Amino acid sequence: MNIAVTSDITNLLANNAPVAFGISGGKDSAALALAGNAYLNELGHTGPRLLIHSDLGDVEWKGSLVSCERLADRLGLELVIVRRAAGGLMERWETRWHNNVARYCSLECVKLILPWSTASMRFCTSELKTAIICRELIRRFPNRTILSASGIRREESPKRAKAPIAQPQPRLTSATHATSGLDWHPIINWTKAEVLAYHEQLGFPLHEAYTTYGSSRVSCCFCILGSQADLLAATTCADNHDIYRRMVDLEIASTFSFHDTAWLGDVAPQLLSEQQRHGLALAKGSAKLREATEARIPPHLLYTKGWPTCMPTWREAQLLAEVRQSVATIVGLEIAYTTPERILGRYEELMQGRGQVEATGVVQMGMVL
Repeated sequence: MNIAVTSDITNLLANNAPVAFGISGGKDSAALALAGNAYLNELGHTGPRLLIHSDLGDVEWKGSLVSCERLADRLGLELVIVRRAAGGLMERWETRWHNNVARYCSLECVKLILPWSTASMRFCTSELKTAIICRELIRRFPNRTILSASGIRREESPKRAKAPIAQPQPRLTSATHATSGLDWHPIINWTKAEVLAYHEQLGFPLHEAYTTYGSSRVSCCFCILGSQADLLAATTCADNHDIYRRMVDLEIASTFSFHDTAWLGDVAPQLLSEQQRHGLALAKGSAKLREATEARIPPHLLYTKGWPTCMPTWREAQLLAEVRQSVATIVGLEIAYTTPERILGRYEELMQGRGQVEATGVVQMGMVL
């Protein structure tokens, strides 16, 4: 077995550091746990070990938890299931949309913000997986340096090709519980062929998403990083139909497609009601109108760190009023700040508030110094 380690990892394992194998039910995390556990046995590691799975709710393949339980039974390790207290990923997207609408209505942002996570903004991973898993590991292993192992592989993407074997995980650091920790990628150098061969060698079954439905990946059944082929594969599983329709409903309500260039509703329109298909067609048209309308906003007024960074002129405020009224009509929102006078007043409030925050920060920095 080609298990990737560093000197830091070797030293921690020699001192029996706790090891948590993060698993999803997919082939890579199963190979990680199977090979990683065998490696620890060879080393004579006697520290705590467990499997940990962050359940994302209705967006999960129904077979994922079954696969995780099967892996735990095979290894004889405890399976820890963690969940976001406020609901799964679908609830996070819906709440995000609700909050973003409220922000737009009260002119806390200049453009309407999409509900979905994206490839460059993967709060689905950072909030619903990493943060929750790390919090549980800190609770379980106070006064320890923790190894959080995951099954990412360099072959998977250009970004992962640059990933290190191990790196500090800030979210495992807790002054209260006296913990620290590292992310560890034991199978980072494995190829897909090696992962599949390892499953076959050990006789450990693959998730039904691969074998029955033909998906190339197991994460959310409809993933922001999934190919069109994988999205289509997910729609062939009846267990995924309800969440599919719920996600399309959010596309319709928000006028934002699930992918940058493709609408989830187009993947399997036969699963939608006539009302949903009609709503999707309207949403696509509304999206084009919204994008064209918001394109009128001058670049210097768009969001940047510290927004708003400048006061609009009277003519710019008049333009913003026109844009806001148009977007509200297109999407069906009731908004405030629809006149130049009110928009200028709101910007003044926002900039004064930002100035107060910055001034407080300077005072606090001065006190620390």
